[in-house]
Amino acid sequence: MNEIALLGKKIGMTREFLKSGQSVPVTVVKMEKGRVIQIIDTDKRGYKAIQIGFGNIKASKLLKSQKGYFAKKNTEPKRVLKEFKVKDIANYKEGNEFGLEIFNETKFVDVKSKTIGKGFAGAMKRHNFSGLRATHGVSISHRSHGSTGQRQDPGKVFKNKKMAGHMGDKIRTMQNIEIIKSDIDNNLLYLKGSIPGSKNTQVLVKEAVKNISKLTLAEKIDKQEKMRKIPDKKKK
Repeated sequence: MNEIALLGKKIGMTREFLKSGQSVPVTVVKMEKGRVIQIIDTDKRGYKAIQIGFGNIKASKLLKSQKGYFAKKNTEPKRVLKEFKVKDIANYKEGNEFGLEIFNETKFVDVKSKTIGKGFAGAMKRHNFSGLRATHGVSISHRSHGSTGQRQDPGKVFKNKKMAGHMGDKIRTMQNIEIIKSDIDNNLLYLKGSIPGSKNTQVLVKEAVKNISKLTLAEKIDKQEKMRKIPDKKKK
């Protein structure tokens, strides 16, 4: 199992046609190659991990300390640095690069990105409240959330109470998303369905954590074709 993840940029959505003629909605993610910047062992910090850098950045945009760090590591500056815990650091060396090929044997991935910000939203839109009644004495507060507190004791509104507020713009993870196609030449990954975020959102893609036994769409089509070739007597 891949212990590391790759960063990418959400380009948008389109569709792919399978060999059966079925149309599948897909999200296209432009993946970036990652370079191992630092190897962290147990003696340094008490755990084993590798630090990987993604994306290039102008040296003029770096702090003095950052310039010194990348100069010491003898590598060009990277825009984002991510740390991944690994079981065995012997498999990695500083300067190693990882691209889309790490997902060659992977069928399902977990995707982490920031959702689209919706600004300030009311309780009906944000939490799917039904609102107050449309008649019988309710005056100019049909879409309000109603009472939020209790009585004199406790005499306060509890934390995390569902109320109107800032909607969206939060980090969310979607699990078990199927890889429909990967274009290694152009560093493009085609994922089934939609993923959180707007266009150009930064996306972290990692091999699915859960053990998934379900079939992919391509495997389902192959299975159906094999079933058609079996004579009716054998099916019984």
